[in-house]
Amino acid sequence: MTEKTSKGKIVINPELCKGCYLCISACLNQVIGTSGTLNQKGYYPAEFLGQSPEGKTCHACSRCGIICPDLAIEVFREE
Repeated sequence: MTEKTSKGKIVINPELCKGCYLCISACLNQVIGTSGTLNQKGYYPAEFLGQSPEGKTCHACSRCGIICPDLAIEVFREE
């Protein structure tokens, strides 16, 4: 029997993100990083990388969206 895993994607609103990076530390697959571009508030927002350096991808666990104090992250899941 094979284990069914979800494939996920997150969308981070860069104008809502204040750069606390709680989402980066919460992500088990390390698919969230820091943007090199300042937002209008003067913060470097988090950004979805799509894939970690080790080749891991988002599994839509929603840890990042739950921990985000600014509600800047939406999580989407494909079955």
